[in-house]
Amino acid sequence: MLLVVDQTNRAREHAVLRSMFEARKRVFIDLLKWDVPVLAGRFELDQFDDAYATYLLVAGRDNAHRASARLLMTTRPSLLGSLYPALVDGEMPEGDDILEITRFCLSPDIGAAMRREARDALLIGLVDFALSNGISAYVGVAELGWFRKIQTFGWDCRMLGAPQGAGEGALVALRIDIDAQTLGRLAAAGIRSVAAPAAAAA
Repeated sequence: MLLVVDQTNRAREHAVLRSMFEARKRVFIDLLKWDVPVLAGRFELDQFDDAYATYLLVAGRDNAHRASARLLMTTRPSLLGSLYPALVDGEMPEGDDILEITRFCLSPDIGAAMRREARDALLIGLVDFALSNGISAYVGVAELGWFRKIQTFGWDCRMLGAPQGAGEGALVALRIDIDAQTLGRLAAAGIRSVAAPAAAAA
């Protein structure tokens, strides 16, 4: 199931949020070796996990985390605007209709097939959320290797400036434009809901 957690329901969804913060610690700190804060040795949180953050989460029936992303308002302090503005050539994209995607996380505890299903559900959820809330674009920061993967999902994704750093680990700012055709583009690239039937072979 896909959950949207924000300041209106955050207290009620404590269990699934705790599972998400634990998964983020295992992925970003234990596996990827990011130098970011750890709470109680178990949870990865930073200064942007505040009351204004919105979380999209794919969870199992037991509220266990499978996939998640954090959305930040670009009209408030955000990762790109506050920490990595030099990655953007020209004007910083911001506005009520632009959100920042951060902490895209897939659980390390599930198999490859379930990870793919969870990833696709999260991608579709991000597009549905944007279309339902008047969001025209997402922005974010990614390593170059991950950016190239994001581009393969089928949506309109581009760099906002030249990569900074070396190799596939170089950092880039990105923008993903969302419109009524985005879900169709994702489906054409093979991103579809588990409930959606695969297209028949020609």
